[in-house]
Amino acid sequence: MTGKQDGVLIRELTPDDVEEADRLRRVAYGSIGDPSLCPGRRGLAAELGGRLVGVLTVKDFHQFYGGSTVPMGGIGLAVAPHARGRGLASALLDAALRDMRERGQPLSVLYATVPALYRSRGWERAGVFEYLEFPLDRMPAGERVLARPAGEGDLQALHACYTDLASTVNGLIDRSPPTIDVADVLKLDVVSVVPGHDGEVRGYLTAERGTHGLRVFDLVGRDVATQLGLLRELGSWAGVLDKALVRVTDPAVTGLLTNQAIEHTITTSTWLLRVVDLPAAVAARGWPAAEWLKPASVDLDVVDEHAPWHAGRHRLVVEDGRVRVEPGGSGAVRLHARALGPWFSGMQDSHALRRAGLLDGDAALLDRLVGAPGVPRLADFF
Repeated sequence: MTGKQDGVLIRELTPDDVEEADRLRRVAYGSIGDPSLCPGRRGLAAELGGRLVGVLTVKDFHQFYGGSTVPMGGIGLAVAPHARGRGLASALLDAALRDMRERGQPLSVLYATVPALYRSRGWERAGVFEYLEFPLDRMPAGERVLARPAGEGDLQALHACYTDLASTVNGLIDRSPPTIDVADVLKLDVVSVVPGHDGEVRGYLTAERGTHGLRVFDLVGRDVATQLGLLRELGSWAGVLDKALVRVTDPAVTGLLTNQAIEHTITTSTWLLRVVDLPAAVAARGWPAAEWLKPASVDLDVVDEHAPWHAGRHRLVVEDGRVRVEPGGSGAVRLHARALGPWFSGMQDSHALRRAGLLDGDAALLDRLVGAPGVPRLADFF
């Protein structure tokens, strides 16, 4: 994929670009994890005057919605300081939309440092990534569970335990290879598993001990006894530390089982979702509410100048427990590109989107389809 406009060349990122691309990303973010090209990650480059001045990377993810996974491209973008303000970021984003559609990724997610830029290209806030700060001496006193350190033989079962949870929380990714190597979890300081029957894992706890305290990544259990037992293990750090930062992977654990006070500290990062291809995204998503709805339809008029392939009039049809989007209809409900992400994730209903000027018309069917399954969330940062 190549294109040139106003002296800016947009092309695919190559192995020869990686060193300079990594440098650009390091300047933009302060630090980087994986290199710009690696299994599960591809990229686009922006050249100005024959020099690499911008890089956009796309990670291959699959995100759960309604119990089904939808292919999603996770975006990271960096532009050299001296080249900013020349439209490079916008050009890279436009090229990425075409690239993701061609590669069968009907959704895209990013963590926005400059929300106005991404909103101008159709991304909108659709979920949260959160850490909660917990006093360790206030952890629930559950029964002790027989946890042990994880080993390589536990990886498949540990991942299955996570996936069973993730399939019930809109927004969580399935952590599938090659983008994510499950074995990387063994590099952490704390990886405790609670064994079950026939090699099953009933639950697990992962954490890192740093100079500033304990950071808990996942606390996942298949049942309340396992969850409370792992919280008891976490509470055992109370003699060493006062508090721990706990990533919200399972909202039931942090919301229903822990003893945080009325006022407590939450560190929230918001992520923005972009529907790249509406018919494909709707076809891939799970729609549990559709099983209970009578045949119905709503006519849409999608306003999306940056993804013209799905702009215009469509009819969203609910029939025999399935949902599809087909061309045509009267366009009775007008949807801006920015409205698609928050609706699709369940973050906002049609009333909020209407008040924000992103929707016009009666969209009650859209609300009934998504329902109220809880706040969409990610438990991975990229």
